[in-house]
Amino acid sequence: MSVVDAVDLDAAVVDVVTRALAEDLLADGDLTAALVPEAATAHFALRARQAGVLAGRACATETFRQLAPTMPLNWYVGDGGVLVAGQTVMDVTGPLRAILTAERTALNFLGRLSGIATLTAKYVAAAHSRNPAVQVLDTRKTTPGLRALEKEAVQAGGGVNHRASLSEAVLVKDNHLAGVTITEAVARARALWPGRFVQIECDTRDQVVEAARAGADAVLLDNMDVETVADAIRIARVETDGAMLTEVSGNVTLETIGDFAAAGPDRISVGALTHSATAVDLGLDLVWRHIKGE
Repeated sequence: MSVVDAVDLDAAVVDVVTRALAEDLLADGDLTAALVPEAATAHFALRARQAGVLAGRACATETFRQLAPTMPLNWYVGDGGVLVAGQTVMDVTGPLRAILTAERTALNFLGRLSGIATLTAKYVAAAHSRNPAVQVLDTRKTTPGLRALEKEAVQAGGGVNHRASLSEAVLVKDNHLAGVTITEAVARARALWPGRFVQIECDTRDQVVEAARAGADAVLLDNMDVETVADAIRIARVETDGAMLTEVSGNVTLETIGDFAAAGPDRISVGALTHSATAVDLGLDLVWRHIKGE
């Protein structure tokens, strides 16, 4: 399920921007912006300082909207659009005070989320160079409170969302197996939540066999080398007539994802998409300003 189906993204954007601005302003507001004449207006251009993939436009727009509801923004690139260094991404004209107050919060969202989209696009390109059909998925290794936005950024980069929450699907991992067998886990999941997706994390070939025979929907091939992954995929297909999804996870880097993709899994999940992305550098440049009476 896409994160878009699991949460109200519009509400998530309003909530996170409201909290971000409250964190920045506190009771006394923007002390430095208050030094600027209230009547001052200005025109700024948002420009990319480096190449990348854009994400976070909704958060930036909401930031400016909360500070100056009628201030127009002109966007030239949408989420998922490719950025070129020096490119104008958006321009804005309005009250100088409001723009100065909004600047850092808007750039923080754009930089962080564009970084995720940019890194995701690199992983997708590397995987698809060896297997165009494989999906590149994120994980739950997200910034607390920002999951919906970060998973949306993964989509902007061409990736696919894994479960958005613990209530969305069953994923039996190695620590769960301390209290239940694979066969028992699948049977209990089917009894408790008919129709829910059930996936089993497997560290060995024998676990893949048990998961397949128990009727799991998918196996997560965890921390296996490429040769073992290829063998586990073959086993899964033999045991289930190809009906069970196979997913690779663990030890996946930009250097290794192509080899894993070539082994033939349906999906590859990569925690680094959200936990290790570097922010894309964007800046808000003053084009002109006007103070009434000058």
